[in-house]
Amino acid sequence: MGLASDLGYHHSTANPAQAAVRWLGGTRAGGWVFSRTLRHLDTAVSRLTGGRHSAPGLLTGIAVLTVTTTGRRSGARRTSHLIATPLAGDLALLGTNFGQESTPAWVLNLEADSECTLTYRGRSIRAQARPATPAEVDEVFARAATFYDGYRRYRSRINDRRRVRVFVLSESVG
Repeated sequence: MGLASDLGYHHSTANPAQAAVRWLGGTRAGGWVFSRTLRHLDTAVSRLTGGRHSAPGLLTGIAVLTVTTTGRRSGARRTSHLIATPLAGDLALLGTNFGQESTPAWVLNLEADSECTLTYRGRSIRAQARPATPAEVDEVFARAATFYDGYRRYRSRINDRRRVRVFVLSESVG
């Protein structure tokens, strides 16, 4: 079946308020603000709701996946709240960092150790990440833009400053 169906992971259609927040998040100013505040707000919402909801989920209707990686330097478990894109039954992650110049730490962690744990609405699955092929990168960005156009805008802002890494996740064997 694949990770997306195993986790029940999907994105909701946005209501008008959520659509406005989605639009704002894709702007340069919105990306800057969200890159600095959203993880803190998301941690609080997750704690208050026992992991059943996320800040982006409530604000935008976009599903948020908890991805736990191994720190490339520390070896400690690192948790990130990320938006995944369903891709042929599996899931893909885009290292856009809200269109900011820096590469997100979770990307560097996955490059160092491709094993991770995905959690969505209380269900966890071990997964293996691999870099997407160039064709998959284009497909992931096209699919991601169907539920969040900010990804298209992030990519156009980032392309001349750094390479956006995209990972395809599949269930870990063993």
